Amino acid sequence: MTPQDLKSLLSSGLLSFPVTDFDAEGNFRADTYARRLEWLAPYGASALFAAGGTGEFFSLAPDDYSAVVKTAVDTCAGSVPILAGVGGPTRLAIQYAQEAERLGAKGLLLLPHYLTEASQDGVAAHVEAVCKSVKIGVVVYNRNVCRLTAPLLEQLAERCPNLIGYKDGLGDIELMVSIRRRLGDRFSYLGGLPTAEVYAAAYKALGVPVYSSAVFNFIPQTAMAFYRAVSSDDSATVNRLIDEFFLPFLDIRNRRPGYAVSIIKAGAKIVGHDAGPVRTPLTDLLPEEYDQLAALIEAQRS
Repeated sequence: MTPQDLKSLLSSGLLSFPVTDFDAEGNFRADTYARRLEWLAPYGASALFAAGGTGEFFSLAPDDYSAVVKTAVDTCAGSVPILAGVGGPTRLAIQYAQEAERLGAKGLLLLPHYLTEASQDGVAAHVEAVCKSVKIGVVVYNRNVCRLTAPLLEQLAERCPNLIGYKDGLGDIELMVSIRRRLGDRFSYLGGLPTAEVYAAAYKALGVPVYSSAVFNFIPQTAMAFYRAVSSDDSATVNRLIDEFFLPFLDIRNRRPGYAVSIIKAGAKIVGHDAGPVRTPLTDLLPEEYDQLAALIEAQRS
């Protein structure tokens, strides 16, 4: 798959980030992770992201990372393309990027470099170095300490032909509009705010029709139905699902930092696809929160 092929693929359809399976001691479980991917792949996501944010990339050791990406690529060969998350300091991000390419990932999602603040020029140099270390397509994720402007993204697009996508996790509408208008069809644009469904209709109006769904991990049929409703401007279905599920879901998710991942793992367990606990520094849902989520899910499945 060429970078341009990947760009075309990511320009329509629903995307998702499978959670990463751990046992009770927090060790990666390749067998249950493979079964998870086999369960999710037929539901119709355009691509799946291994070791992404919902997949706890930030808590994976290098050997975990290789095992996760290899398992995903091997399991989904011939069914759904796998992109791999990469991030951290530049040299480590390059190592992850090259490892993902070696293992057969079709593209990369370049996550923020974490912790330290940096100048715009420094962040741009980081993105350029990772892009030039591989031949596969790269999607850059503007979130937290990565806040690239439209002029810098335009320069990066000129210098890095394999930089084919932009994912927004900031929610800065002025910045998103300036990027979309300046870069035009040079990129594929992805909505990447946590629980992206809440913002999906507004982002579609901005020219960003594609987003990544975390709830696809446990209610894939509902996630696909919501995406189809947004795509077809079925506002009745969109509003009903937001009222019935997504707003109550957000009420639980927003109670503690890090719950954006924890609540997805809880959902997977509720529907019979237990991925084990989150790794520290994240914490799992409290019992009463788990029960509240279970009731929400049951209402969608009934």
